[in-house]
Amino acid sequence: MTGNGLKNSSISIVIPALNESEGIERTIQTIPLSMLKSMGYNVQILIVDNGSTDNTADIARRAGAEVLYEPKRGYGHAYKAGFAGASGDIIVTSDADATYPLEDIPRLVKMIDEQKIDFITTNRFKKMRKGAMSFRNKVGNAVLSATMTILFGLRIKDSQSGMWVFRRDILKNLKLTSNTPLSQELKIEACHFAGCSWKEVPIEYRHRTGKVKLGGWKVGFENLFHMYQKRLAR
Repeated sequence: MTGNGLKNSSISIVIPALNESEGIERTIQTIPLSMLKSMGYNVQILIVDNGSTDNTADIARRAGAEVLYEPKRGYGHAYKAGFAGASGDIIVTSDADATYPLEDIPRLVKMIDEQKIDFITTNRFKKMRKGAMSFRNKVGNAVLSATMTILFGLRIKDSQSGMWVFRRDILKNLKLTSNTPLSQELKIEACHFAGCSWKEVPIEYRHRTGKVKLGGWKVGFENLFHMYQKRLAR
């Protein structure tokens, strides 16, 4: 079912969260619920609590979200649990730290419908706010994006972006086996192996609310190794 204003069209906004008490409420509040409902969508806001030791889950519930608990920590574990718990025809993803512009959801969902696209990934670099990403992470992302182009022929400028909009029914065709590298694996699976129609769309990227959880050269090398492994032995 596509988002064409039919009453039974639905969207699941899946957001993994690990100790994000500082940013989770702000993140949820930026979701344009009234606009999406006026477009004819039922909206599920699904926070995947990835073993938080603070009150992230309680804040999320008070803000109107459904909370799914996934005790096995990790980016990929949280997202795969979220995808399994999502009920929407269309899935939208975001981090829980208020960095992604969730007010863009109506525009992106409309693009999915009107342009008959299966998968949208986002590019943070064109409209990134000054200081929103470290120089180290910019360099690492550039290396990983170039490697993705070389190995899979995908001209994606931001291989590590965590905001995606896609039709839920494509998941049955994707082989998602990774944890930390799941962001790049999802793009490779959807855009290369599954042959989905796709588009990369520029978005504004903002400063993080709360402490950084991921990053560093170790993660970068893990993602790089995963890409070569994926190319050689899917």
